[in-house]
Amino acid sequence: MIGLLTVMAFSCTARAWWNSEWTLRKKITIDTTSAGGGISDPIGTTPVLIRLHDGNFQFLNAKDDGSDIRFVAADDKTPLAYHVEKFDPVLNEAFVWVKVPNVKPGEKTSIWFYYGNSGTKAVKADDPKGTYDSDSTVVYHFTEHGSPAVDITGAGNSAQNAGTGSDGSMIGSGLRFDGSKGVAIPATPPLALADGAAMTWTAWVKPSTLQPNAVIFSRKDGANALVIGMDKGIPYVEVTSANGTVRSQPGAPVAVNTWHHLGVVAEGSKIVLLVDGESYASLSAPIPALNSTAMLGGVAAIGSTDPAAVTDGFNGELDELEISKVARPAGFIKLAAIGQSGDKAAKLLLFDQDEQPSSLMSWFKGGYFGIIISSLTFDGWAVIIILMLMMVLSWYVMITKVRYMNEMGKGNALFLREWKHVATDLTILDDTDSEKSKSMGGRIDKQGWKTMRNSSVYRLYHTGVEEIQHRLAADRGLAQRKGLSGRSIQAIRASLDGTLVRETQKINKLIVLLTICISGGPFLGLLGTVVGVMITFAAVAAAGDVNVNAIAPGIAAALLATVAGLAVAIPALFGYNYILSIVKDAKDDMHIFIDEFVTKMAEFYKE
Repeated sequence: MIGLLTVMAFSCTARAWWNSEWTLRKKITIDTTSAGGGISDPIGTTPVLIRLHDGNFQFLNAKDDGSDIRFVAADDKTPLAYHVEKFDPVLNEAFVWVKVPNVKPGEKTSIWFYYGNSGTKAVKADDPKGTYDSDSTVVYHFTEHGSPAVDITGAGNSAQNAGTGSDGSMIGSGLRFDGSKGVAIPATPPLALADGAAMTWTAWVKPSTLQPNAVIFSRKDGANALVIGMDKGIPYVEVTSANGTVRSQPGAPVAVNTWHHLGVVAEGSKIVLLVDGESYASLSAPIPALNSTAMLGGVAAIGSTDPAAVTDGFNGELDELEISKVARPAGFIKLAAIGQSGDKAAKLLLFDQDEQPSSLMSWFKGGYFGIIISSLTFDGWAVIIILMLMMVLSWYVMITKVRYMNEMGKGNALFLREWKHVATDLTILDDTDSEKSKSMGGRIDKQGWKTMRNSSVYRLYHTGVEEIQHRLAADRGLAQRKGLSGRSIQAIRASLDGTLVRETQKINKLIVLLTICISGGPFLGLLGTVVGVMITFAAVAAAGDVNVNAIAPGIAAALLATVAGLAVAIPALFGYNYILSIVKDAKDDMHIFIDEFVTKMAEFYKE
């Protein structure tokens, strides 16, 4: 039967799915058309920020650390490099960077987002270095708190000192500058610039005041310098070389306490300044040769013993610094400015609804199983629905009973282990402190009590203790124990036997339902088959057309009822026999304990 169902399953056309171990996916579309981001300049391969929240992601269906998320190209075959900047299942917020290849202007580019794999194979696949190309020399997310920013590109350009962290920045965490302290970026070979070298610098900036000549980024090497800043809210880029100092022409100032994306692109003898993805100003000057330490938040203070001290310091916040050794195209900068913003990204990044692998019914649709289902008559559906309810009931009984018996077994094992110590001296059974006797002389702690709360043997012990204390309480002396008569011992045993009966009834509860499913399931299925065959032949006789095509579907559908009946009975039969074995063990434990308890009691409390 399993082989037949397998053949039928594979005879159907299944929908393409990157990996069947992932249960959820959704399509993410990067829309650069006029209806979306409206980007007309070249873009190319670029890291895209994916913001996840309650509106576009089911955090409850993903692993707590986000290790099961994956991104696949539009062909649904090629995994894409990505890394997680933040994943918080408590606040339902996550920031994930994905390397999307060949994004084109004025078109829609789609990728697949997979998650929902709780298996052990779904381990973290973060690839920070692979998310950025080899031309990226510095990428700071500023997720570090109290430690220098780490360059995740692998170029080794981590900051020299820690800045003041700021939660709730543009993208997660950022840096806060007060105008007196900066963050130094060491001079390394990847950051060395020759005369006229190409370079791209981008960051999110939020000024807190309209201060004059506030330096956001500076790099000075002798007579050469590159400065990026704001003059009373007006972004500028300034270059100093042997030819003097030149600054970009002023434009409209930005508002304070608002985030803006700044970009500086240098190539040859031209430098372009972009604000929020749009061209803002330009400068006809090349980048001078620079091979020195760079500073964020101001200009390094000359002569100061504090390497973080700055002049012309910037007051405000900074987030998501990226430096590249190539001139990025304008579309690349604009996509970053739109895609990384909170409000504008909604038009650029479109999230489809979650998809699941095709259900069994839709997977079989059009195949052998679809023919059988479509040929089922009303009576067949009625029988199968009843059998489905019986199957659910049998599985519920088996699962709950096995769980209950396993917990009872653990409790009995723990109690019997402690009973060996108590059985050598039954003094605690008649102790005036009833809690001491119930806890077996204090041997059972809170953790042990949690384990033994389902122990049937312990409940027998509890009954015996209560009976002994009841009979000894009236004549108890201060230092003398009264014995028990033979009649009292028989009465105590009768109480133990009564508790045994109640525990047995509790253990056997609902097991009879399994026997009903085992014996009734096949007969009910056979009834459905017989009725279905009768109806099929009656329909053929009424039509007066006898051929295989007219009979076969009806017969096959009728036989499905028998299959359903066996599907109910076979698992119930296996489960029933297994449950009987563990029930027998539990009953044996109770019988043995009663015999041992009564024997020890008769010896210890003899008259």
